[in-house]
Amino acid sequence: MVNIKRWLKHLFMPPWRWRAAFPSATLKAIEQAIGQSEIRHRGELRFAVENTLPPMQVWRGRTAADRAQQIFSDLRIWDTEENSGVLIYLMLADREVHIVADRGIARRVAQTEWDAIASAMQQAFQRGDFRDGALTGIESITSLLTTHFPAAALNPNELPNRPVVIKE
Repeated sequence: MVNIKRWLKHLFMPPWRWRAAFPSATLKAIEQAIGQSEIRHRGELRFAVENTLPPMQVWRGRTAADRAQQIFSDLRIWDTEENSGVLIYLMLADREVHIVADRGIARRVAQTEWDAIASAMQQAFQRGDFRDGALTGIESITSLLTTHFPAAALNPNELPNRPVVIKE
C-alpha cells in the first residue's frame, strides 16, 4: 500500500534542500573527519546524502533501507581488500539514516550497534543539527572500528573520503 504522505514529501521536497543541511563547509568537515577516522582503523567510510527518491520508486514502496543497500553497491563500498567498507546513508525526505557494513566488519560488529549510531544521528538531524550529528556519528563508528578493526602497519586509503550527494 502506498504511503501518500511519504510520496508527497518526496514529490515536493525542493531539490536544493540538501545544500541547506550540508553546505560546503559541513561536507568538508565530514571529509576531514573520515580521513582522520581511517587513520585509526582498517575500515573505509563513505557518507552519502540523498534528497529524495523518484516519486515512482516511492509509489512502488521503495524504502530508504533498500536504497542504502543499492548505494552501497553503486559506490563499490564492498570493493576493499578486507571487505571493510561502511556506508552512512541519509535520506533527507524520510529523515532516515542507515549504516551498511561490508561482510568483513559485519562479522565483528552486530547490526544493533550500527542501528544505535544511526538512531542517534537521526535524532540530531531531526533537530536540524546536521554537522554535529554527522561528526558525532563518524566518531562513534570510529570507536567501534578501532576496537574491532584496529589499524595495521599497512593501512591504505581504498575509497574516497569526500561525501557523496546523490542526485537522480
